[in-house]
Amino acid sequence: MPSLLSHTVSLIEDHPCIAWSGASKTIPILLFIPEAIVSKDGNICSIGEQYKMAFKIVRTESRLVRGLLTNHGFHEVHPNSNDFNLMWTGSHLKPYILRSLHDFQKVNHFPRSYELTRKDRLYKNIQRMQQAHGLKNFHIVPQTFVLPSEYQEFCYKGPWIIKPVASSRGRGIYLVSNPNQISMDENILVSRYIHNPLLIDEFKFDMRLYVLVTSFDPLLIYVYEEGLARFATVKYDRASKNIKNTFMHLTNYSVNKKSSDYVSCDDPEVEDYGNKWSLSAVLRYLKQEGKDTTLLMRQVEDLIIKALLSAESHISAACKMFVPHKTNCFELYGFDVLIDAKLKPWLLEVNLSPSLACDAPLDLKIKASMIADMFSLVGECKLILVFIKSYTAEFQTRY
Repeated sequence: MPSLLSHTVSLIEDHPCIAWSGASKTIPILLFIPEAIVSKDGNICSIGEQYKMAFKIVRTESRLVRGLLTNHGFHEVHPNSNDFNLMWTGSHLKPYILRSLHDFQKVNHFPRSYELTRKDRLYKNIQRMQQAHGLKNFHIVPQTFVLPSEYQEFCYKGPWIIKPVASSRGRGIYLVSNPNQISMDENILVSRYIHNPLLIDEFKFDMRLYVLVTSFDPLLIYVYEEGLARFATVKYDRASKNIKNTFMHLTNYSVNKKSSDYVSCDDPEVEDYGNKWSLSAVLRYLKQEGKDTTLLMRQVEDLIIKALLSAESHISAACKMFVPHKTNCFELYGFDVLIDAKLKPWLLEVNLSPSLACDAPLDLKIKASMIADMFSLVGECKLILVFIKSYTAEFQTRY
Protein backbone atom coordinates (compact mmCIF):
# COMPACT_ATOMS: atom_id res chain seq x y z
CA MET A 1 0.00 0.00 0.00
CA PRO A 2 1.59 3.36 -0.99
CA SER A 3 2.14 5.86 1.79
CA LEU A 4 0.25 9.15 1.99
CA LEU A 5 3.51 11.00 1.31
CA SER A 6 4.30 9.02 -1.87
CA HIS A 7 0.74 9.60 -3.08
CA THR A 8 1.15 13.33 -2.42
CA VAL A 9 4.49 13.38 -4.27
CA SER A 10 3.00 11.73 -7.34
CA LEU A 11 0.17 14.28 -7.48
CA ILE A 12 2.29 17.43 -7.21
CA GLU A 13 5.73 16.39 -8.42
CA ASP A 14 5.86 18.81 -11.36
CA HIS A 15 3.70 21.59 -9.97
CA PRO A 16 5.09 25.15 -10.42
CA CYS A 17 4.17 26.09 -6.84
CA ILE A 18 6.05 23.17 -5.31
CA ALA A 19 9.76 22.83 -4.62
CA TRP A 20 11.32 19.83 -2.97
CA SER A 21 13.55 19.83 0.08
CA GLY A 22 15.16 17.37 2.45
CA ALA A 23 18.01 14.93 1.97
CA SER A 24 16.02 12.77 -0.44
CA LYS A 25 13.98 15.66 -1.92
CA THR A 26 10.71 14.37 -0.50
CA ILE A 27 9.51 17.35 1.55
CA PRO A 28 7.18 19.61 -0.48
CA ILE A 29 7.59 23.36 -0.10
CA LEU A 30 4.65 25.53 -1.09
CA LEU A 31 5.88 28.47 -3.18
CA PHE A 32 3.84 31.58 -3.86
CA ILE A 33 4.18 33.20 -7.27
CA PRO A 34 3.88 37.02 -7.30
CA GLU A 35 2.55 37.10 -10.87
CA ALA A 36 -0.58 35.33 -9.59
CA ILE A 37 -1.71 38.62 -8.08
CA VAL A 38 -2.61 39.97 -11.53
CA SER A 39 -3.81 36.83 -13.29
CA LYS A 40 -5.65 33.72 -12.14
CA ASP A 41 -4.08 30.47 -13.32
CA GLY A 42 -6.01 27.23 -12.79
CA ASN A 43 -2.80 25.25 -12.38
CA ILE A 44 -1.57 27.57 -9.62
CA CYS A 45 -4.98 27.47 -7.92
CA SER A 46 -5.04 23.68 -7.91
CA ILE A 47 -2.67 23.21 -4.94
CA GLY A 48 -4.65 25.36 -2.51
CA GLU A 49 -7.90 23.83 -3.73
CA GLN A 50 -6.55 20.29 -3.51
CA TYR A 51 -5.59 20.69 0.14
CA LYS A 52 -8.64 22.84 1.00
CA MET A 53 -6.47 25.68 2.30
CA ALA A 54 -8.46 28.47 3.95
CA PHE A 55 -7.79 31.98 5.18
CA LYS A 56 -9.65 34.78 6.88
CA ILE A 57 -9.06 38.53 7.02
CA VAL A 58 -10.10 40.31 10.21
CA ARG A 59 -10.31 44.02 11.05
CA THR A 60 -8.33 45.12 8.02
CA GLU A 61 -8.60 45.32 4.26
CA SER A 62 -5.83 44.04 2.04
CA ARG A 63 -6.58 43.47 -1.61
CA LEU A 64 -3.00 42.32 -2.09
CA VAL A 65 -3.16 39.55 0.53
CA ARG A 66 -6.65 38.46 -0.49
CA GLY A 67 -5.77 38.42 -4.19
CA LEU A 68 -2.55 36.44 -3.74
CA LEU A 69 -4.15 33.81 -1.49
CA THR A 70 -7.30 33.47 -3.59
CA ASN A 71 -5.31 33.07 -6.79
CA HIS A 72 -3.32 30.28 -5.14
CA GLY A 73 -6.52 28.36 -4.46
CA PHE A 74 -7.09 29.41 -0.84
CA HIS A 75 -10.73 29.71 0.20
CA GLU A 76 -11.78 32.74 2.26
CA VAL A 77 -13.89 31.96 5.32
CA HIS A 78 -15.97 34.21 7.56
CA PRO A 79 -14.00 36.27 10.14
CA ASN A 80 -15.74 34.32 12.92
CA SER A 81 -14.81 30.91 11.50
CA ASN A 82 -12.20 28.77 13.24
CA ASP A 83 -11.65 26.61 10.16
CA PHE A 84 -8.61 28.37 8.68
CA ASN A 85 -4.93 27.85 7.92
CA LEU A 86 -4.06 31.55 7.92
CA MET A 87 -5.56 34.48 9.79
CA TRP A 88 -4.55 37.94 8.56
CA THR A 89 -5.53 40.76 10.89
CA GLY A 90 -4.78 44.44 11.21
CA SER A 91 -4.63 44.52 15.00
CA HIS A 92 -3.22 42.73 18.03
CA LEU A 93 -4.79 39.40 18.93
CA LYS A 94 -6.54 38.63 22.19
CA PRO A 95 -4.89 35.93 24.36
CA TYR A 96 -7.91 33.60 24.09
CA ILE A 97 -7.60 33.58 20.29
CA LEU A 98 -3.89 32.76 20.45
CA ARG A 99 -4.44 29.98 23.00
CA SER A 100 -7.01 28.29 20.75
CA LEU A 101 -4.68 27.93 17.73
CA HIS A 102 -3.92 24.50 16.29
CA ASP A 103 -0.42 23.58 15.12
CA PHE A 104 -1.35 24.05 11.43
CA GLN A 105 -2.78 27.55 11.95
CA LYS A 106 -0.89 30.78 11.51
CA VAL A 107 -1.55 34.38 12.48
CA ASN A 108 0.33 37.46 11.31
CA HIS A 109 1.10 39.00 14.71
CA PHE A 110 3.07 38.05 17.80
CA PRO A 111 1.65 38.91 21.22
CA ARG A 112 3.04 42.18 22.63
CA SER A 113 4.39 43.41 19.31
CA TYR A 114 3.50 46.86 20.61
CA GLU A 115 6.82 46.66 22.46
CA LEU A 116 8.28 47.47 19.04
CA THR A 117 5.52 49.35 17.29
CA ARG A 118 4.41 51.81 19.97
CA LYS A 119 6.84 54.69 19.78
CA ASP A 120 7.17 55.08 23.56
CA ARG A 121 7.72 51.36 24.17
CA LEU A 122 10.30 51.11 21.39
CA TYR A 123 12.22 54.04 22.85
CA LYS A 124 12.06 52.61 26.39
CA ASN A 125 13.29 49.20 25.25
CA ILE A 126 16.19 50.69 23.31
CA GLN A 127 17.01 52.97 26.24
CA ARG A 128 17.17 49.91 28.49
CA MET A 129 19.66 48.27 26.09
CA GLN A 130 21.71 51.47 26.01
CA GLN A 131 21.95 51.43 29.79
CA ALA A 132 22.86 47.73 29.88
CA HIS A 133 25.31 47.62 26.96
CA GLY A 134 26.48 51.18 26.44
CA LEU A 135 25.06 54.05 24.39
CA LYS A 136 27.54 53.56 21.55
CA ASN A 137 26.36 49.97 21.00
CA PHE A 138 22.67 50.90 20.77
CA HIS A 139 22.86 54.45 19.43
CA ILE A 140 20.20 53.79 16.79
CA VAL A 141 17.52 56.36 17.70
CA PRO A 142 17.79 60.13 18.23
CA GLN A 143 17.76 61.46 21.79
CA THR A 144 14.17 61.03 22.94
CA PHE A 145 11.91 61.86 25.88
CA VAL A 146 8.39 60.79 26.78
CA LEU A 147 6.39 63.75 28.06
CA PRO A 148 5.05 64.71 30.46
CA SER A 149 6.66 61.96 32.61
CA GLU A 150 10.24 62.87 31.59
CA TYR A 151 9.78 66.62 31.48
CA GLN A 152 12.39 67.21 34.21
CA GLU A 153 15.07 65.44 32.13
CA PHE A 154 14.05 67.15 28.90
CA CYS A 155 16.78 69.42 27.53
CA TYR A 156 15.35 72.40 25.81
CA LYS A 157 17.64 73.28 22.93
CA GLY A 158 15.84 72.33 19.72
CA PRO A 159 14.67 71.69 17.14
CA TRP A 160 12.49 68.79 18.29
CA ILE A 161 10.02 66.59 16.47
CA ILE A 162 6.83 65.77 18.37
CA LYS A 163 4.91 62.50 17.82
CA PRO A 164 1.89 60.96 19.55
CA VAL A 165 3.03 57.66 21.07
CA ALA A 166 0.52 55.46 19.25
CA SER A 167 -0.23 57.22 15.96
CA SER A 168 0.62 56.27 12.38
CA ARG A 169 0.78 57.70 8.84
CA GLY A 170 2.25 60.99 10.05
CA ARG A 171 -0.82 61.98 12.06
CA GLY A 172 -0.21 64.47 14.85
CA ILE A 173 3.49 65.02 14.06
CA TYR A 174 4.92 68.55 14.21
CA LEU A 175 8.24 70.34 14.77
CA VAL A 176 9.13 72.98 17.36
CA SER A 177 12.18 75.05 18.15
CA ASN A 178 10.88 76.20 21.55
CA PRO A 179 9.52 73.86 24.28
CA ASN A 180 6.70 76.33 24.97
CA GLN A 181 5.23 75.28 21.62
CA ILE A 182 4.73 71.69 22.80
CA SER A 183 1.19 70.64 23.67
CA MET A 184 1.09 68.13 26.52
CA ASP A 185 -2.59 67.24 26.54
CA GLU A 186 -1.60 63.58 26.00
CA ASN A 187 1.49 61.38 26.20
CA ILE A 188 3.89 62.42 23.47
CA LEU A 189 7.32 61.46 22.22
CA VAL A 190 9.81 64.30 21.81
CA SER A 191 12.84 63.40 19.70
CA ARG A 192 15.79 65.51 18.70
CA TYR A 193 15.23 66.44 15.08
CA ILE A 194 17.93 65.16 12.71
CA HIS A 195 18.74 68.47 11.05
CA ASN A 196 21.40 67.13 8.64
CA PRO A 197 19.53 64.48 6.62
CA LEU A 198 21.10 62.97 3.55
CA LEU A 199 19.50 64.66 0.54
CA ILE A 200 18.88 63.57 -3.03
CA ASP A 201 18.36 66.47 -5.44
CA GLU A 202 17.95 68.66 -2.32
CA PHE A 203 14.97 66.65 -1.04
CA LYS A 204 14.77 64.82 2.27
CA PHE A 205 13.77 61.14 2.15
CA ASP A 206 13.47 58.08 4.36
CA MET A 207 13.50 54.35 3.64
CA ARG A 208 10.80 51.77 4.34
CA LEU A 209 12.29 48.30 4.87
CA TYR A 210 10.21 45.15 5.17
CA VAL A 211 11.30 42.84 7.97
CA LEU A 212 9.79 39.42 8.58
CA VAL A 213 10.17 37.70 11.94
CA THR A 214 9.18 34.03 12.09
CA SER A 215 10.31 33.40 15.68
CA PHE A 216 11.43 35.33 18.74
CA ASP A 217 12.85 32.26 20.49
CA PRO A 218 15.24 31.83 18.80
CA LEU A 219 15.12 35.19 17.02
CA LEU A 220 14.75 34.62 13.27
CA ILE A 221 14.84 37.75 11.12
CA TYR A 222 14.49 38.08 7.34
CA VAL A 223 15.11 41.44 5.66
CA TYR A 224 13.53 41.74 2.24
CA GLU A 225 15.95 42.69 -0.52
CA GLU A 226 13.81 45.56 -1.82
CA GLY A 227 12.08 48.47 -0.16
CA LEU A 228 10.77 51.96 -0.80
CA ALA A 229 12.21 55.44 -0.42
CA ARG A 230 9.66 58.16 0.29
CA PHE A 231 10.56 61.77 -0.55
CA ALA A 232 9.37 65.07 0.83
CA THR A 233 7.73 67.32 -1.75
CA VAL A 234 9.50 70.60 -0.88
CA LYS A 235 13.28 71.08 -1.09
CA TYR A 236 14.99 70.96 2.29
CA ASP A 237 16.05 74.17 4.03
CA ARG A 238 17.33 74.29 7.62
CA ALA A 239 16.14 77.86 8.20
CA SER A 240 13.95 78.08 11.29
CA LYS A 241 11.27 79.97 9.37
CA ASN A 242 10.45 76.70 7.55
CA ILE A 243 10.00 74.59 10.67
CA LYS A 244 6.22 74.37 10.23
CA ASN A 245 6.42 73.17 6.62
CA THR A 246 5.43 69.52 6.91
CA PHE A 247 5.93 68.92 3.17
CA MET A 248 9.60 69.80 3.68
CA HIS A 249 10.36 68.01 6.93
CA LEU A 250 8.09 64.94 6.91
CA THR A 251 8.65 62.11 4.47
CA ASN A 252 5.46 60.14 5.19
CA TYR A 253 3.63 59.23 1.99
CA SER A 254 0.29 59.85 3.72
CA VAL A 255 1.36 63.46 4.30
CA ASN A 256 3.08 64.24 1.00
CA LYS A 257 0.46 62.72 -1.30
CA LYS A 258 -1.72 65.69 -0.29
CA SER A 259 0.86 68.15 -1.62
CA SER A 260 0.26 69.83 -4.98
CA ASP A 261 3.93 69.13 -5.71
CA TYR A 262 3.61 65.36 -5.30
CA VAL A 263 4.87 63.49 -8.39
CA SER A 264 3.83 59.90 -9.06
CA CYS A 265 5.24 57.50 -11.62
CA ASP A 266 3.06 55.30 -13.83
CA ASP A 267 5.86 53.05 -15.09
CA PRO A 268 6.86 50.18 -12.77
CA GLU A 269 10.20 49.84 -14.57
CA VAL A 270 11.17 53.43 -13.70
CA GLU A 271 12.27 53.25 -10.07
CA ASP A 272 14.03 56.60 -9.60
CA TYR A 273 11.43 59.19 -10.58
CA GLY A 274 8.93 61.16 -8.54
CA ASN A 275 8.35 61.08 -4.80
CA LYS A 276 8.62 57.32 -4.37
CA TRP A 277 11.70 55.34 -5.44
CA SER A 278 12.74 51.76 -4.91
CA LEU A 279 15.40 51.12 -2.29
CA SER A 280 17.72 49.65 -4.91
CA ALA A 281 17.38 52.80 -7.05
CA VAL A 282 18.47 54.93 -4.08
CA LEU A 283 21.43 52.64 -3.42
CA ARG A 284 22.48 52.83 -7.08
CA TYR A 285 22.27 56.62 -6.94
CA LEU A 286 24.34 56.81 -3.75
CA LYS A 287 26.94 54.41 -5.12
CA GLN A 288 27.32 56.60 -8.19
CA GLU A 289 27.85 59.52 -5.80
CA GLY A 290 30.76 57.64 -4.23
CA LYS A 291 28.95 56.52 -1.06
CA ASP A 292 29.79 53.19 0.58
CA THR A 293 26.39 51.53 0.21
CA THR A 294 27.67 48.14 1.38
CA LEU A 295 28.65 49.64 4.73
CA LEU A 296 25.40 51.59 4.88
CA MET A 297 23.26 48.47 4.47
CA ARG A 298 25.34 46.58 7.05
CA GLN A 299 24.59 49.39 9.49
CA VAL A 300 20.89 49.28 8.58
CA GLU A 301 20.82 45.51 9.19
CA ASP A 302 22.62 46.06 12.52
CA LEU A 303 19.98 48.64 13.48
CA ILE A 304 17.16 46.22 12.65
CA ILE A 305 18.70 43.41 14.70
CA LYS A 306 19.27 45.66 17.71
CA ALA A 307 15.75 47.07 17.64
CA LEU A 308 14.30 43.56 17.59
CA LEU A 309 16.67 42.40 20.33
CA SER A 310 15.45 45.24 22.53
CA ALA A 311 11.92 43.80 22.53
CA GLU A 312 12.81 40.12 22.26
CA SER A 313 12.45 39.23 25.95
CA HIS A 314 8.97 40.80 26.22
CA ILE A 315 7.62 39.17 23.07
CA SER A 316 9.17 35.73 23.60
CA ALA A 317 7.79 35.67 27.18
CA ALA A 318 4.33 36.49 25.83
CA CYS A 319 4.65 33.71 23.24
CA LYS A 320 5.45 31.18 25.96
CA MET A 321 2.44 32.36 27.92
CA PHE A 322 -0.18 32.59 25.16
CA VAL A 323 0.94 30.73 22.00
CA PRO A 324 0.49 26.93 22.06
CA HIS A 325 2.80 26.08 19.13
CA LYS A 326 6.12 27.71 18.20
CA THR A 327 5.16 28.06 14.55
CA ASN A 328 1.77 29.76 15.04
CA CYS A 329 2.96 33.37 14.73
CA PHE A 330 4.87 35.40 12.21
CA GLU A 331 5.02 39.14 11.65
CA LEU A 332 5.84 41.59 8.91
CA TYR A 333 7.18 44.88 10.30
CA GLY A 334 7.77 48.10 8.42
CA PHE A 335 11.01 49.73 9.56
CA ASP A 336 11.32 53.44 8.77
CA VAL A 337 14.95 54.54 8.61
CA LEU A 338 16.46 57.98 7.98
CA ILE A 339 20.02 58.39 6.72
CA ASP A 340 21.94 61.48 7.82
CA ALA A 341 24.57 63.37 5.84
CA LYS A 342 27.33 61.30 7.49
CA LEU A 343 25.66 58.14 6.18
CA LYS A 344 24.52 57.04 9.65
CA PRO A 345 21.11 55.33 9.70
CA TRP A 346 18.58 56.31 12.38
CA LEU A 347 15.49 54.32 13.29
CA LEU A 348 12.40 56.53 13.16
CA GLU A 349 9.77 53.92 14.00
CA VAL A 350 8.61 50.35 13.51
CA ASN A 351 5.19 49.89 11.93
CA LEU A 352 2.63 47.26 12.88
CA SER A 353 0.82 46.09 9.73
CA PRO A 354 2.80 48.25 7.27
CA SER A 355 0.68 49.52 4.40
CA LEU A 356 0.19 47.06 1.54
CA ALA A 357 -1.76 49.57 -0.53
CA CYS A 358 -0.62 49.78 -4.13
CA ASP A 359 -1.24 53.37 -5.20
CA ALA A 360 1.41 53.20 -7.93
CA PRO A 361 2.79 50.47 -10.21
CA LEU A 362 6.07 50.47 -8.25
CA ASP A 363 4.12 49.61 -5.07
CA LEU A 364 2.56 46.58 -6.72
CA LYS A 365 5.87 45.45 -8.21
CA ILE A 366 7.66 45.53 -4.86
CA LYS A 367 4.89 44.55 -2.47
CA ALA A 368 3.47 41.64 -4.49
CA SER A 369 6.89 39.98 -4.67
CA MET A 370 7.56 40.70 -1.01
CA ILE A 371 4.23 39.22 0.13
CA ALA A 372 4.70 36.16 -2.09
CA ASP A 373 8.15 35.56 -0.60
CA MET A 374 6.76 36.06 2.90
CA PHE A 375 4.03 33.46 2.41
CA SER A 376 6.56 31.07 0.88
CA LEU A 377 8.67 31.44 4.01
CA VAL A 378 5.86 30.81 6.46
CA GLY A 379 3.70 28.65 4.22
CA GLU A 380 2.66 25.09 4.67
CA CYS A 381 1.76 22.24 2.37
CA LYS A 382 -0.92 20.13 4.01
CA LEU A 383 0.38 19.77 7.61
CA ILE A 384 4.07 19.85 6.71
CA LEU A 385 5.60 23.19 7.70
CA VAL A 386 8.75 24.20 5.84
CA PHE A 387 10.73 27.37 5.25
CA ILE A 388 12.71 28.70 2.31
CA LYS A 389 15.31 31.43 2.36
CA SER A 390 14.27 33.72 -0.46
CA TYR A 391 15.04 36.87 1.51
CA THR A 392 18.48 38.35 1.08
CA ALA A 393 19.50 38.47 4.70
CA GLU A 394 18.76 35.92 7.41
CA PHE A 395 19.93 36.53 10.93
CA GLN A 396 19.68 33.91 13.63
CA THR A 397 20.71 35.88 16.64
CA ARG A 398 20.28 35.39 20.34
CA TYR A 399 21.68 38.15 22.55
